[in-house]
Amino acid sequence: MGDTANPATAFPWLASYPAGVDWGMPIPALPLTRLIDDAVARHADRNCLNFLGKIYSYRKVGELVDKAARGFQAAGVTKGTRVGLFLPNTPYSVICFFGILKAGGVVVNFNPLYADRELVHQITDSGVSLMVTLDLKLLHDKMARMLTQTPLKRLVICKMAEILPFPKNWLFPIAKRAEIAAIPKDDQHLPFATLIDNDGRPAPVSVDAVEDVAVLQYTGGTTGVPKGAMLTHANLYANVVQCAVWYQARVCRPTDTGGPDKLLGVLPLFHVFAMTTVMNFGLHTGAEIVLLPRFDLDQVMETLAKERITLFPAVPTIYTAINHHKRLSEFDLSSIRFCMSGGAPLPLEVKEAFERTTGCTLVEGYGLSESSPVATVNPAVLHPTKKGSIGLPLPGTVIEIVSLDEPRRVLPPGEKGEVCIRGPQVMKGYWNKPKETAETLVDGRLHTGDVGVMDADGFTTIVDRIKDMILCSGFNVYPRNVEEAIYLHPAVAECVVAGVPDEYRGQTVKAYVRVDDGHSLTADELIAFLQDKLSPIEMPKLVEFRSELPKTMIGKLSRKALLDEEERKRAQG
Repeated sequence: MGDTANPATAFPWLASYPAGVDWGMPIPALPLTRLIDDAVARHADRNCLNFLGKIYSYRKVGELVDKAARGFQAAGVTKGTRVGLFLPNTPYSVICFFGILKAGGVVVNFNPLYADRELVHQITDSGVSLMVTLDLKLLHDKMARMLTQTPLKRLVICKMAEILPFPKNWLFPIAKRAEIAAIPKDDQHLPFATLIDNDGRPAPVSVDAVEDVAVLQYTGGTTGVPKGAMLTHANLYANVVQCAVWYQARVCRPTDTGGPDKLLGVLPLFHVFAMTTVMNFGLHTGAEIVLLPRFDLDQVMETLAKERITLFPAVPTIYTAINHHKRLSEFDLSSIRFCMSGGAPLPLEVKEAFERTTGCTLVEGYGLSESSPVATVNPAVLHPTKKGSIGLPLPGTVIEIVSLDEPRRVLPPGEKGEVCIRGPQVMKGYWNKPKETAETLVDGRLHTGDVGVMDADGFTTIVDRIKDMILCSGFNVYPRNVEEAIYLHPAVAECVVAGVPDEYRGQTVKAYVRVDDGHSLTADELIAFLQDKLSPIEMPKLVEFRSELPKTMIGKLSRKALLDEEERKRAQG
């Protein structure tokens, strides 16, 4: 990437860095529990969590974290013990996360929608023997089965009714009786109320922030079955500091009040993006974190307007849904100041439409579970020529583009290759996977599996995932490029492009499209629209219109689900 003795040459992004942000700033390596302790010390009487109208102050959350930590220790958690969280977004998620860490344990996040097969794999692989969940049938009954199928020994049971405001807490057990699990009174079930029935004085635990793992974050990674990315205390602490510095240097609007931010947490906290940009970021900046247990568009719209939300990290599909809400004009979203999009590419049309609607700044970030997750973010004010970029490396972060054929060769600006990351937020490795770790962490570089190019100003643009590239008649076709062209059509609300088997071409380009309400579109009309926007090899040969497109739990459009459908169709003849 140039002369490494000369940072300006080796790191072209330095000349483009936002005013007020020092790329070479010192980034402390501290235990992640400092986030909650420091926040309580600074903002004890400030609102910390707001769950469906029930408010918890920073002081109260701090007290509950300490009690949970003492309770986890009494339940056998010592340094290095892996403890699972099987929860939707609730105050329990935050309290138990930091309670586990204060007890010396390692948090293992679980997706509540996982199938039994996925749960068996992750519990067995991580060695979780204690799991925190809710008293809802949908969650508890899955975990009850795991008690007999895996090394899991005990469940901490949190009551949903106890975190609801009055009168919801009184009505919930009556109205939702059919959804509440019958919890056995035995040694395998530990009520949360019993867990925190103590003096709130956990035994101190010595933490080496650089070496000690705080979270096992399971991910498909760049290859293979789900693996536990070992994120250390220092990794996660560094990433929230990096994000906060970037946010605090944003260009403020005249309507900024200077008071505490209100941050909407609808992204699931078990996902690494929300863990950092909602929970950890919110605590670090002293924000009021408004938690919603799941994504419901009308509830999100009402919450944004009623609570006067100022920070709203989300994924592109959520911003798209808001842009296309039938009653969008009825909601005052002018309080929103800053949004970070992650998890998937942010179509330019979606970004610009959302900014027009709210007046906020919406920036696209990039990263992956293995980088805690944020590695790059766009500046708040983006030059028009940089639109579509994932931005600049965060402080202390180095982005390198390496050759696809010679992975140890770093390419100069302008050449396309694999995106690699160096920085304090890069994981320690994969849990019990030395071979996969060695394949992903090479010469200190985290190989992302993404194909990208860096320009002369240090801005990186992702072309596509290596594994998502479509090999069509010997040519590489990048789905993201085709999707961007399709999104330019005003009738298109969402689209996914994938490669499907073709006897003649090897693979052929197929587009799955959801048309916006009130619009119509045919395959011939779409192809005609794309004639001057795509090369013949990129042009979709198949177009399938759908009323809905499959999404992951975090709301990302799921190419994998569509390809799995295609595979099942072929298997059935």
